[in-house]
Amino acid sequence: MAKVGRRGATQNSIGGADGPTRKQITVASDDGRVKWGQLSVREKMVRTTQRTFHLGIILTGIIMTGGVMMFLYSEVFSSDSKTSHFNRAVNRVKKDAGCTELLGSSSKIKAYGEPTWNKWARARPIASSTQKDRGGTDHFLMHFNVEGPSNKGVVNVHMVKRPGQNEFEYKYLSLDVKGYPRIYLENADAVHKGSKNAGTRMFGVKWR
Repeated sequence: MAKVGRRGATQNSIGGADGPTRKQITVASDDGRVKWGQLSVREKMVRTTQRTFHLGIILTGIIMTGGVMMFLYSEVFSSDSKTSHFNRAVNRVKKDAGCTELLGSSSKIKAYGEPTWNKWARARPIASSTQKDRGGTDHFLMHFNVEGPSNKGVVNVHMVKRPGQNEFEYKYLSLDVKGYPRIYLENADAVHKGSKNAGTRMFGVKWR
């Protein structure tokens, strides 16, 4: 029986007559206290596996954190983010006299996205899309709902960023309230048409 016990000790521990006996390390039990030179070949493989696993966890965490930060920047903090465009458009509606005349007091105007199946959901998604045309111009399209004490309506946003430009600019910004004509806060086509119709005056004569 004594021989069996010694054989079991040899299989589960490492040491000899010249040094203290220690338990063989595993992936779960290795705490790094045993120096690399004191490890057996099998234990070195165990430690390498353990450290590779830990490194993988750290790298995965860094990648996920970076992804979250990039998402937050592009969707919330960037000047070209959907949230930034939404906030600026809401402020324009609240400051426009024609809009407040239909909706009511600016301090009581609420803006929100699309209704969802969950009526208790506080955050409603804002419908938006970004497209690039054949000429390389980026088009940002968005619409959302507004509601005031008097009426409610839908705000439509169309912004463009042409090649060489750093920021989007409005092509259309309008408010639709049922039963009333559309209110344009921005209408690039009307401005372009007006400037074209105005022509050029020289020596008191308008040239077309």
